[in-house]
Amino acid sequence: MESFKLFINGQFESGAATFTSLNPATGEPWAEIAEARGDEVNRAVEAASRAFNAPEWRDLTASARGRLLMRLADLVEQNADELARLETLDTGKIIRETRAQIAYVADYYRYYAGLADKMEGRVLSIDKADTETWTRREPVGVVAAIIPWNSQLFLSAVKIGPALAAGCTLVVKAAESAPTPLLAFARLIAEAGFPAGVCNLITGFGESCGTALTTHPDVAHIAFTGGPETARHIVRNSAENLSKTTLELGGKSPFILFEDADLESAANAQVAAIFAASGQSCVAGSRLLVAESIKERFLTMLVERVQRIVIGSPQEMTTQFGPLCTRQQKTRIQTLVAQSLDQGATLLTGHYEIDSPGFYYPPTILDCSATPQAATVVNELFGPVLSVVSFRNEAEAIRLANATAYGLAAGVFTQNLARAHRVTRALRCGVVWINTYRMVSPLAPFGGYGLSGHGREGGMEAALEFTTTKTVWLRTSDEPIGDPFIMR
Repeated sequence: MESFKLFINGQFESGAATFTSLNPATGEPWAEIAEARGDEVNRAVEAASRAFNAPEWRDLTASARGRLLMRLADLVEQNADELARLETLDTGKIIRETRAQIAYVADYYRYYAGLADKMEGRVLSIDKADTETWTRREPVGVVAAIIPWNSQLFLSAVKIGPALAAGCTLVVKAAESAPTPLLAFARLIAEAGFPAGVCNLITGFGESCGTALTTHPDVAHIAFTGGPETARHIVRNSAENLSKTTLELGGKSPFILFEDADLESAANAQVAAIFAASGQSCVAGSRLLVAESIKERFLTMLVERVQRIVIGSPQEMTTQFGPLCTRQQKTRIQTLVAQSLDQGATLLTGHYEIDSPGFYYPPTILDCSATPQAATVVNELFGPVLSVVSFRNEAEAIRLANATAYGLAAGVFTQNLARAHRVTRALRCGVVWINTYRMVSPLAPFGGYGLSGHGREGGMEAALEFTTTKTVWLRTSDEPIGDPFIMR
């Protein structure tokens, strides 16, 4: 088996123990992973804290930080094939997507390289005649970045990039499920020339690793991507130290299809929204809200398109749909789909057993129009299951779209520009795609409302999340200060 170690203070090392990672396409172990527990977590945070205060990093100019990030971007691009191989082996994501996505990750590091020397303070037109006042943007300190298994090189880039650009140091925790691409990425951090301790990469389990990291007194900011229940634990853990948090959580995103939409384009977009990455995406368009007048026509078109999806080995470039990441995930999805069918949903396609030793579950569509509170409608499945609910008018579509505790993303499909604007304003979510879906860019902020979290990743807003504002007052008068008992 391949072996992967922790990266602490610029060195690769064995952990407190090891565990194995399974190949989701076969169900077989393929890699041995070093596990971090309390001692390793403490040493990683201490290394990040020392690096934050050391002159090698503290006194580095913002432009110099940008050049290091630019070098890192080049290395990611040069090593994209190997990183993609590891991500496909460990997560089951198809190789055609991991290669494309990791190549694009380099652009995120380039974007934040360019932002490093542009996080500017400002001079205030203060209401004191004898005073100059300005603000500075300064790094918050040590950042704990907690990354899920899916799209981990992308989801780490939107934390590592802006945090390093701002001048922070990090301890990055990869998920215990499929951590190998991120642990391999550590070599690129060292090769890029970052000082030891600036970026540490570890992995481990919740109680022994995650809790130790999120309760550590030297952690100033916790950046987390994952589910709401874990986020609640993190927020409770952060309370003792009042650590700042940014939380990018799950979603139950509506895909709203009006009667005047381009149905062929919408069908492809809906396939991308819920069946790309085998549905394992926080922005998955898992609720199709479709106008009653076109429901049957569109579903006939969609089912035919879905049944042509090529299911196979994620290593093959012809494969469009691979396995789920874990056996537990497959079991949970099977249970919730069966529950929805018992509640009265109608199976249109899918929900059968694929003859494979891996963790495969087929693209599945349920018509839940008669049961809009079915289990698959209200729960985030993080898998390839689409729940369909019809609506009669625009007001009902908006009501159904907002009838969730989540608020991450939405798709709106209509040729009516006025309607697109009205619906976009009415939706309670952080991202809206109009006549498209599942698009990202380093320039665009990303995040949600409600149980989908708070804070933003991407764009200048993400970089500012890792800074704090210092206000500086300079008195310009040579006259003695007046009455000391009156606030000026």
